Amino acid sequence: MTSAETRPILEVKDLQTYFFTRTGTVKAVDGVSFQLFPGETLGVVGESGSGKSMTALSIMGLVPKPAGRTVGGEILYNGEDLLQKSEAEMRQMRGSEICMILQDPMTSLNPVYTVGNQVIETLRQNTGDGRSLGLRARAIELLEKVKIPSSDIRFSNFPHQMSGGMRQRVVGAIAVAGSPKVLIADEATTSLDATIQYQYLALLKELQQETGMAIIFITHDFGIVAKMCDRVAVMYAGRVAEIAGVRELFNNPQHPYTEALMRSVPNVDEDVDFLYSIEGQPPALDDLPPGCSFADRCPYVHDKCLEEFPPAVAVEPQHIATCWRLTEENR
Repeated sequence: MTSAETRPILEVKDLQTYFFTRTGTVKAVDGVSFQLFPGETLGVVGESGSGKSMTALSIMGLVPKPAGRTVGGEILYNGEDLLQKSEAEMRQMRGSEICMILQDPMTSLNPVYTVGNQVIETLRQNTGDGRSLGLRARAIELLEKVKIPSSDIRFSNFPHQMSGGMRQRVVGAIAVAGSPKVLIADEATTSLDATIQYQYLALLKELQQETGMAIIFITHDFGIVAKMCDRVAVMYAGRVAEIAGVRELFNNPQHPYTEALMRSVPNVDEDVDFLYSIEGQPPALDDLPPGCSFADRCPYVHDKCLEEFPPAVAVEPQHIATCWRLTEENR
């Protein structure tokens, strides 16, 4: 799937998305690069404010305006730069080519329309088919596909008449209505309890196997990463600190921030008095230091870390991290 012969369906190159405010320029995304291959699940992890969601919104062309603006880089979808497309062209692509599931389904669902009408609206937009009867049958089929029981009855329900898990499934049905090639799930399971969360993850995997779509899964949960993802990108202060295959990252983390995140996950087999936590806070994105953004919290920091941002180093062919410890002169 990620071999040299496989062409990425999505390629983000040196993406920069800034917010221009009265107090300064906030570098929400500051040089992010990664590839996504057909049928692959790429996990994106990191603390709140690391740029995960803003990277996703940049890909979708939904950066909040007028303050937010993508100022540099490329977002190549099947070789075409999405940043060069007009708003009308991006509207056509959303849903039919790339779609996004948000953390709270009520931010996606209109409370005054039935869930069936909202699925039909998406189908009509993606297919241009105005026949309500055929669209109704297709909408019910989609609700059944995401395992909503009594779909023909639930079709007429309003969002408030459904549980959080059911609403998230409806959002999933809307997302796959246009048979997208790329699905971005932004903390899509955070508000669900453990049982429903497991069912929803299994549903996404099943839909992926049926359609072959690629998934970008944004999460804080390393348990979900282990179950869902093929590769993982660790983000910090608007940049990718490390990216590797999921097994490689868990067994051989190279960036100090990745190590710290791993240590922050409680181990049920260990008897400890205090849980590990990463000391300090991420830097303000409108006042980033000249060197490594993690330097103030890093146990391995030295002078060069404070002066210059480290280069991306290939630890293995598919394992890249940005840390001065990994450069030839420091090995």
